Amino acid sequence: MGRRKTQRKNSPAVDSDDDISVSSSSTTRSDRMSVVGIEDFQFDQDTILDQALDALYEKRGSTREKALASIIENLNNNLQHQFVEKKFATLLHQCLNSIKKGSSKEISLASRAIGLLALTVGEGDKAREILSESIPSISQALRSGSESSKISLLECLAVITFVGGNDMEEIERSLQLMWQVVIPKLGQNVVAARQSAAIITAMVSAWSFVLTTMDGLKLNSKDWQESISYLSSLLDKDDRSVRIAAGEALALLFEIGRLEKFSAEARGSTDGSALEGSKQRDWFIHIQGLKGKILNQVKGLSMEAGGKGSAKRDLNSQRNTFRDILEFFEDGYCPETSIKIGGDLLQTSTWTQLIQLNFLKHILGGGFVKHMQENVFLHDVFGFTPKKKFLLDSEHRISTTEKRMFKSPNSIANKARTQLLNKQRMLAESRNIGHYALNVGD
Repeated sequence: MGRRKTQRKNSPAVDSDDDISVSSSSTTRSDRMSVVGIEDFQFDQDTILDQALDALYEKRGSTREKALASIIENLNNNLQHQFVEKKFATLLHQCLNSIKKGSSKEISLASRAIGLLALTVGEGDKAREILSESIPSISQALRSGSESSKISLLECLAVITFVGGNDMEEIERSLQLMWQVVIPKLGQNVVAARQSAAIITAMVSAWSFVLTTMDGLKLNSKDWQESISYLSSLLDKDDRSVRIAAGEALALLFEIGRLEKFSAEARGSTDGSALEGSKQRDWFIHIQGLKGKILNQVKGLSMEAGGKGSAKRDLNSQRNTFRDILEFFEDGYCPETSIKIGGDLLQTSTWTQLIQLNFLKHILGGGFVKHMQENVFLHDVFGFTPKKKFLLDSEHRISTTEKRMFKSPNSIANKARTQLLNKQRMLAESRNIGHYALNVGD
């Protein structure tokens, strides 16, 4: 069938943050800086990041937390390529130390910093190093951390795998780690604990995000069957965020052809994976029954009436999301989205792109526009080419946030600059006094 002629407006499948539809402040403000101002601005940024990195060595946990928050703000609002190039290994290992030894808050902050570090370096050796070095610490922390830290760790694991995962083995390892958070392997002194809706939602969202990077047909059928059955069970849960995350994950699985592969195996494929005799028939019946069950669940959720105390916005979001999923299941149409990034248009037309977009918007928050405009890695992910803006150094623009960070009299950067200027003034005065003394002596 052809593409839809019409598209439902404001589809909830894509988050509609207000700041996406307008230009980034870093590219719309008319404020100009002189060449000297640009140099001061870069100096201020470097000073803040260097001081924050040094503070990660401090014994006091609250000091490290403040330092991590500062690093996150800088990596989020500006692509700190120069700093990352010079201090990459130090920053990574200090963040991993925070994950190993820090409080729940520190673990969450360090996890987010590592994710932003991966997005800044993009694909390549550094991203692969982040993934390989981080897995042991993240794996350990996921087994014993608090709810908030587990959510941050899951999101971090998703991002570093998305950027640095280089082969099927690495990606499968991350997917398994995520899965074990909600369905742990029993036996080795591990007791299955009932996880909160927030953790289940975070796990499914992170799992789906990583899944967009791979060919699902290569994974073990038993693992897929368990995954799909579990996601189907989540559609019956009370929490709407869980149901929506599970529905989008199932749409992605349908998009990459997973259930069709199951059906082919059940009917008897030629790749040696088919079952024989009665087992084959039972398998085919099971898969067809699972598909039918999921379709009925999606239909029901697309028309669900509001219950007592249910928020209307949440209900509408669920209905619209599951209408999109139902339309995809029945007619093959993916929801099409279009959002403005500055003066450019970013469009999606598949569930894969939509899941990637929503997850990265969540991770980057207010820094999403900035990264979409300047982050080459994200340009490659979405096939997005922003209009080139050729600005002379004297026309460099600075946002209100950056002004507050670097121009406020009470900012760390301004204090550091004042200290440096005072030191230079004292040195100059010392030289002048020495020169005057020599003249008097003459």
